Amino acid sequence: MGGRGPAPKDPTKRRRRNAGEPETVITNDEELRGPELPAGVLGEEDGVPVEWHSMTQLWWNSWRTSPQAQTFVATDWLFLIDTALMHQTRWAKGRWEFASEVRLRAAKFGATPEDRARLKLKVDESPTSRKNVGPSPTGNVSDINSRRARLTG
Repeated sequence: MGGRGPAPKDPTKRRRRNAGEPETVITNDEELRGPELPAGVLGEEDGVPVEWHSMTQLWWNSWRTSPQAQTFVATDWLFLIDTALMHQTRWAKGRWEFASEVRLRAAKFGATPEDRARLKLKVDESPTSRKNVGPSPTGNVSDINSRRARLTG
């Protein structure tokens, strides 16, 4: 027997009216930010200060030049220094049980594309800041932009 209950709602209308948070867009300017890795915190071996592992130095400098570094405040850098100590232990002493904690801590700052999507953070790679990563054109191959310019005017 039909006609009981309310009429069905239009499925094309949204049920929630709250808008999502807007994305934060940052531009990669490749400027060096933040402090150097602190010296003397790793102790000494045979009276010689222990140096930071080369992979930890690479990891640290990638954070210092990352677009996300534009948004970091002092407490963020201190948190990353603590994370660098775990990264150091992982590489220098082979203590791989620290890998998951380093991954979780780096995710808070948008280390991977998935992390940046979750944080609603978008890195805008403007054409002026992009590096030419491919091989240069050789022979009779021309640049696509010059071809477009010839065709359009």
